[in-house]
Amino acid sequence: MTDQLVGKRYKFDLGPLKVKFTFDSHSQGTFVVEEGGGLAPDGHTETVELNLKKIRDGVYLNSWTEASGATVTHVEDFAHATLYSNVTIDGTLYNLVGTITEA
Repeated sequence: MTDQLVGKRYKFDLGPLKVKFTFDSHSQGTFVVEEGGGLAPDGHTETVELNLKKIRDGVYLNSWTEASGATVTHVEDFAHATLYSNVTIDGTLYNLVGTITEA
């Protein structure tokens, strides 16, 4: 179901927030914050447990909770290279839209 993502690395560009994300397995991913845009420290790296669901070919719902307690929910549309992201940090919800490119 999600085999085509495993082992691949992508750049998620959400404007002020830029992240390199690697799908380590069906249930684990690692990200590196290239530019935090005030939402995360530059250079922060973390491996997280994923809840990754295929919606249809090329479109996935992906969510995780970070060590800080921040929650992230993505609709990752690889077919159209578009990322929709909801991030909650300290009770504040941020809605971001950006692009996906293979890194």
